[in-house]
Amino acid sequence: MNPAVMLPPSPDRRWTLAKQLGVESAVVRFWGVDDWWEYETLLETRNRFADHGFSLDVVEDRPPMERTVLGQEGRDEEIETVKRLLRNMGRLGIDVYCWVWTENPVGVLRTSDSIPDRGDSLVTGYDHEWMERAEDHPAAGITEEELWDNLQYFLDEVVPVAEEAGVKMALHPDDPPVEELRGVPRLVTSLERYERVLELHESPNHGVTFCQGNFAAMGEDVPSAIRRLGERIHFVHFRDVEGTPESFVETWHDDGPTDMAAAMEAYQDIGFDGAIRPDHVPKMLGEEDRAEAHAGYTDMGRLFAIGYMKGLIERGQ
Repeated sequence: MNPAVMLPPSPDRRWTLAKQLGVESAVVRFWGVDDWWEYETLLETRNRFADHGFSLDVVEDRPPMERTVLGQEGRDEEIETVKRLLRNMGRLGIDVYCWVWTENPVGVLRTSDSIPDRGDSLVTGYDHEWMERAEDHPAAGITEEELWDNLQYFLDEVVPVAEEAGVKMALHPDDPPVEELRGVPRLVTSLERYERVLELHESPNHGVTFCQGNFAAMGEDVPSAIRRLGERIHFVHFRDVEGTPESFVETWHDDGPTDMAAAMEAYQDIGFDGAIRPDHVPKMLGEEDRAEAHAGYTDMGRLFAIGYMKGLIERGQ
């Protein structure tokens, strides 16, 4: 396993902190960059990371896919962009593409970003009751079966390209993993549904981003789910939550319901050797200096999480 951090495409203090932690594996998200899937942008980004001692192992950003998910006119053009991304990643030796499905069009949602935790650190949480009061999304009315059909169409188009390019596609769960949000069904909400998605197009290049917090919210035993999905796990989000799909809070990595040491042992048992990054960390004292940071993506909690992860990995070796 390679402890990794999510970083912007150009150096800033997060790059420096990652290097000081001894992290060498980078996961990129292209905040504010247009047409980042083009070869020249990916090339410059890949080499910029390499020049600073990082291996760029995962792209965790997504071209527009709403028309694809909803089966609307224009989806073929969107799919061509995904194909271009995969081919360019293959040319540059970037191994893993983390993508989502029915987070389009509604998104990742939280209903609070400042829930007090230990020592007055702040965490995020979700309460489905508040979203049930929201108005329907403009895409409301699409059926679950239509979404499955659209997913089949997408996979049949892009998985052969991923195979040819040598890129592993790693599907992230819906977050939160509820059955419906604002009138739009969600598909990737349970281990059984994950297995159905994988069966839609059998390929070693079509796999999973194993986001531990989502699987914990689904009610799954995380180490057992890791072993069940096995070699189809291409990328890992290391985090935990307390609660159910309808009502949960993020936890400190060492203070949630999941046996994190047993999870690490399970990854080692299945031979997972990819990138594993901390996700959704608490906001700690004095972190007002980067006010633009999204809740869950401040720096000090990630420092704690990386050290905790490294300790668990070394414990199991």
